[in-house]
Amino acid sequence: MISPQTSEPKLAQTLGVPALYFKREDLHPYGSHKGRSIPIMIDYYVGQGSKDFAISSSGNAALAAALHVKKLNAGLKLDIFVGIHLAPHKLAKLKGLENEHIRVLAKERPLQALMQAREEGVRSLRQSTDDIALIGYKTLAEELSRIPKLAAIFIGTSSGTTAQALAQYFSSTQIHIVQTSSCHPLSDAFETYDGEDEQSVANAIVDKTAHRKDALIPLIKKTSGYGWFATNDQIHAAQRLTKTHTDLEISANSALSVVGVMEAVYRSWPLNGAVACLICGE
Repeated sequence: MISPQTSEPKLAQTLGVPALYFKREDLHPYGSHKGRSIPIMIDYYVGQGSKDFAISSSGNAALAAALHVKKLNAGLKLDIFVGIHLAPHKLAKLKGLENEHIRVLAKERPLQALMQAREEGVRSLRQSTDDIALIGYKTLAEELSRIPKLAAIFIGTSSGTTAQALAQYFSSTQIHIVQTSSCHPLSDAFETYDGEDEQSVANAIVDKTAHRKDALIPLIKKTSGYGWFATNDQIHAAQRLTKTHTDLEISANSALSVVGVMEAVYRSWPLNGAVACLICGE
């Protein structure tokens, strides 16, 4: 098993679900669940003859890409395009991985820079538009399937790539996505967000284009899952509850999954078995 999945009975009791597990993707060797997918993409395209790669990322995917390129040590090149307002600690972490093969480039429009690089023949590692990205999450699904009586999985969601991969794998387990008050194109397919349009503290949820929407939403509905919203107040409350009942300090992005459980219980959603929350890293 690549990452632990821990039973959290005190938090389960507090939230009102039969059992609750944390899937600790923050303990993945590459730092997050992106470490499942990005290396598979790189390996696939290296096998196709690619040597030059680029990625636009707020942190986790870029970190996985840089660590894997370093591990391969095969003369590959990687450009990481980040926004000019990226959190300093995230930027410092990425800058610490720079070498003659890996560059971190701050851009006003990082996605536009990625598209330009792709036009110049560089291989894009953008997960939202590449179904090779789905393959890597099979191991995540297989590990989650070992949870006894698993009824539902809650995932903080940006592009929806992880959620789509899991929804394709599971037939009788609900897949629930959770988006933020400032970015919610996928959750909008389930209901209209009518809360305050605030800048979310869960700043890894940034994909407003939602390329996977047409494929993902029917899959979620087929599993009897749903799309939830998380405000900053709810995210902070989930972090406090988690700290109190598990002694873990989880990131705002990880806390989205806990907010989803809170909302589902509040709405009396049928969760007749164990619930898994994806603790995804930063």
